[in-house]
Amino acid sequence: MTQPHPASPLQASEAGSPGEDVKTPLPEALICPAGDILDRAELESRISALLDAAEDVRAARPEIVAALNAARTHGMEVIAAAFTEKPFESRKAKHSYTWLVDQLVTIIFDIASRRMHPLANPTGAERLSLIAVGGYGRGEMAAFSDVDLLFLTPWKITPWAESVIESMLYMMWDLKLKVGHSSRTVKDCIRLSKQDFTIRTSLVEFRHLDGDRKLAEELGTRLWKELFQNSASEFIEAKLNERADRHQKQGGQRYVVEPNVKEGKGGLRDLQSLFWIGKYIYGVRDAAELVDLGLFTAEEYATFLKAEDFLWAVRIHLHLIANRAADLLTFDVQIEVAERMGYKDRAGRRGVEWFMQRYFREATRVGELTRIFLTALEASHTKAEPMLTRILSRRRTARPPYAIKQNRLTVADEAAFLSDKLNMLRIFEESIRTGNLLHPDAMRLLSSNLKLIDDEVRKSPVAAKVFFDTLLKHANPERALRRMNELGVLAAYIPEFEPIVAMMQFNMYHSYTVDEHTIQCISALAQIERGELQEELPVASSILKDGVNRKVLYTAMLLHDIGKGREEDHAVLGARMARTICPRLGLKKKETETVEWLIRYHLLMSDMAQKRDIADPQTVNDFAKAVKTRERLDLLCVLTVCDIRGVGPNVWNNWKAALLRALYRQTRRGLEDGLEALNREEREVQARKNLREALSDWDERALRAETGRHYAPYWQGLHVTAHVDFANLLKGGIEADEVRFEITPDRERDATRICLVMQDHPGAFSRMCGALSLAQANVKDGRTFITKDGYATAAFWIQDNEGHPYDTDRLPKLRAMIGKTLRGEVVARDAFKDRDRLKKREAAFRVPTSITFDNDGSEIYTIIEVDTRDRPGLLYDLTRTLAGLNVYIASAVIATYGEQVVDAFYVKDMFGLKFYSESKRKSLEAKLREAIDRGAERARQ
Repeated sequence: MTQPHPASPLQASEAGSPGEDVKTPLPEALICPAGDILDRAELESRISALLDAAEDVRAARPEIVAALNAARTHGMEVIAAAFTEKPFESRKAKHSYTWLVDQLVTIIFDIASRRMHPLANPTGAERLSLIAVGGYGRGEMAAFSDVDLLFLTPWKITPWAESVIESMLYMMWDLKLKVGHSSRTVKDCIRLSKQDFTIRTSLVEFRHLDGDRKLAEELGTRLWKELFQNSASEFIEAKLNERADRHQKQGGQRYVVEPNVKEGKGGLRDLQSLFWIGKYIYGVRDAAELVDLGLFTAEEYATFLKAEDFLWAVRIHLHLIANRAADLLTFDVQIEVAERMGYKDRAGRRGVEWFMQRYFREATRVGELTRIFLTALEASHTKAEPMLTRILSRRRTARPPYAIKQNRLTVADEAAFLSDKLNMLRIFEESIRTGNLLHPDAMRLLSSNLKLIDDEVRKSPVAAKVFFDTLLKHANPERALRRMNELGVLAAYIPEFEPIVAMMQFNMYHSYTVDEHTIQCISALAQIERGELQEELPVASSILKDGVNRKVLYTAMLLHDIGKGREEDHAVLGARMARTICPRLGLKKKETETVEWLIRYHLLMSDMAQKRDIADPQTVNDFAKAVKTRERLDLLCVLTVCDIRGVGPNVWNNWKAALLRALYRQTRRGLEDGLEALNREEREVQARKNLREALSDWDERALRAETGRHYAPYWQGLHVTAHVDFANLLKGGIEADEVRFEITPDRERDATRICLVMQDHPGAFSRMCGALSLAQANVKDGRTFITKDGYATAAFWIQDNEGHPYDTDRLPKLRAMIGKTLRGEVVARDAFKDRDRLKKREAAFRVPTSITFDNDGSEIYTIIEVDTRDRPGLLYDLTRTLAGLNVYIASAVIATYGEQVVDAFYVKDMFGLKFYSESKRKSLEAKLREAIDRGAERARQ
C-alpha cells in the first residue's frame, strides 16, 4: 500500500507549482557569473533590432539564428573554460548548461509566439505551454545533452500553435540543438503515460519554461490524481525491470573496464531512478528530502551527492572531449578524462588507473545506496518483496543477536552485537548459514563501526576461525566475500587488501578490478568444489576431489594479487606480504611457506604452458624442478586455472585448458616416475610406433621412407594426427614451386590446425606466417621442421579474432589466401601497409618492448622471447627479420594478453648452434626492435 503523499508536487504554489517544483537554475548556482555566459538583455535587444528592421519577420530568421548561435557558442566556451579550471564542479556546470539552454529556448519561444506569429485576441484554445521534460526538465545537462520539450495545449492543437512550434523547431535545429519534442494535450499526456513508462518517467520531473502556466499546473494536478497517486508499486516494478535490462545490455557487471557512465551498473541512471521513485511516491523536490523520509541517513545522502557529482563531472568531461553527446568511458578517453581531472602518475601506477579506481568505488557506493533505498521501500510495503524470496521460505532461523527482517539478516540487539567485536565477522557466516542477504540496517551498522576491527581482532585466533569458516564451510563463499569487500570489512580485517579495492588494471586483458578478479577466482574455485565444472575442468576437479589443504589454497587465492599497483613485481611483493598476513590468520609455518611460494610463483605454470614449447622435454623438466613436489603442483594447477578463469568471461578456452593439462600430466609423471621418464628418445620411439599403427594400410617401403626422413624434434613436437597429415602431403614428392597444405579442426585445443609442406628455402616459415596473418588468422602456435630430403614442413594452430576455430564455411577463403601468398601472388609486406593500423581505443595502451635470450630453457635451441604491443602483422615482421638474419626458426609459441603479446621463438644460427655470442644477441635484438618500431609507426599512421 502506498504511503500517504504529502501533497501533489505540482499542485498549488505552497505544494510546489510546476515552475517551482523543479526550479530553473538561479544565477548563483552557475559555475561563473550569468552575464559572462550570456547577456540576455543585450541579445534580446539585438534580436529586436533585427526584427524591427526586417520587412518580413520570417526573412530575418537567418540573422536571428546567427546571433543566437554566436551567443550559444560563446556561452558554451565560457562554461567549458570555467569547468576546465574547476574540473570537479559538475553541479554548477550542469546547472550552467541548463541555464544557457533555458535562455535560448525561451528567447526563441518569445520570437516565435509574439513576433513571428502574434495573436491579437487569443481564444481559450490558443494557449500553449512550453515545458522541459526528462533530464532537461530535471535541470541536469551536459554540454551536448538532448533538449527534451513538451508543447502542451488545452485541446486539439490549433494552426497558430502548429506555426509557433514549427518556427521554434527550425530555429533550434539551425542551432544544432538535439531536440526531442512532442505536442500533446493534457488528456494525451495522461493517456500515453498510462501506456508507456518512458513517457511517464519524463513527466515525473517536468518543468514549466514559458507560455501558459495554468495549463502546466493542470497537467501536474491531473498526473498526480489520475495516475501517480495509485500506481506507485507499478511504477517501481517497471523502473526496476528497466534497470535490470539496462544493466544486462551494459554487461551485467559494475566493474566492466569500459563502463557507461550514464547507463551502466552503478551509473547516473541508477541514481536518477532512485530520485524518480522518491518523487513519484513522495513528491520530493530534492534528493535531500529522502533523508527526512527515512530512506537515507544524512551520511548516505552525502554519499549520494558525492557519487552524483563525480559521475556528472566524468560525463561532462566526456562530452567536451568528444565534442558531442558521449557516455562510454572507452580506454582512449579514460586517459583524457583522468588528465582533465588532474590525476597524475604516482607510486608505480598511471593517473588513469587512479582515476578509474575512484570511478569504480563511486559505482560501488551507488550499488549500496540502491540496496538501502529499495529495502526501505519494502519496509513501507511500497515495493513488493522479490518473488524468489517469497517462494523460498524454508530458511534457517537466525541465532541471537541476529534476526530476520524482510527476509534479510539484520541485528536484533545492537548493544549485544557491538559488545563483541568478532560479530563484525560472524554476521557474514551467519548470512551464508541462514541463506539470507544482509539487511541494509545491518550494512549501515557494519559500515559505521569498522573501527571495531582493530589489531586485537586481526590477531585473534577466534576471528581467524570465523573468517575461514565463512570461506571453507559453505558452498558459496564468494557471496559473503563480495559483501565484506563492498562494506569495507575485508579491508579492515586485512588492511593490505585495501589498496587493491576497485583498482583497475589499465589493459585490454583484465575485465575486472583487482578485488573483483580475486572474488571471481574464489567463485571459480567454489564452483569446482561443488562439482559444477567436472566435464570442463577434469584435472582441477580430480585434484580437489582427491583432497588438498583448502585453507592454504583459499588463502593463496585471496592474496595472490595483493601486491599489485606498486613499482615492485607484484608476485614478489605479494609473497613477502603473505609472510606477515598468514601467521596473523592462524596458518602454521609450513602452510605459510606454501602460500608464500604459491603467490611468488602463481604465474609460473601459466607462463610455462603458454609461452614455452611444452613438447620440448626441457620445458617440463625445468617446471618440475621449480615445483619440486606433487602437493605444490596440485595447488598451483588449481590456482592457475582459477586465476585465468577470473580474468574475464572469454579468457578461458580449450586451448589454454589443453596446454595446462598437458603440462600438469607430464610434470606429474616426471615427479612420480623420475625426470628421466621425460627423455626425448622415448618420445621418438613411441611417436614412430603410433604413426605406423595409423598408416597400417601403407606398404612397408613407403612407411620406412616416411619414418626415416624426419629428424628427432619432429617426432617429439607433434601429435600422431599431424604426422599422418604430413605423411599424406609429402607422399610422392613436391615440385620446386609447389605448396601443399591440409586444414584440420583440432577440437581438443579449440583451434584449427594447418599443416603445410613445400621445398625448403630461406624465409619459408616467415612467408607462412605472413599468409596466415593476411587471412586474419590469430596464430597461437607454430612449428617448422626440415626433412632430411629437403622439404620444409610447418604446423600452425590458429583461431579467428574471437578466439574460436574456423567455421567450415570460412575455410575456402582461408585456403585461397594461404595459397595466393605462398605462391607469391600476394606480397605480405605490401599488403600489411593498409591492414595493421591500430584502432583509436587501443592506441592508449603502453606496452614496453622487452626482448630476452634464454639458452637454458631448451637443450638444442636458443629461446628468443619478444614481449611487446600486439598488432596485425607483428609475427610476420618478426619472423621476416629473423629469416633475413639467417636465423632458423624451429617453432614459435604465441601468448596474447589483450593488447600485449609474448612471442617465443625456438631458434638456431645458420650452423645449427645456439646464440652464445653476446654481440650476436645484441645485433639480433637491435634488428628486432627496429622491426617492431617501424611496424608500430606504420600502425599509428
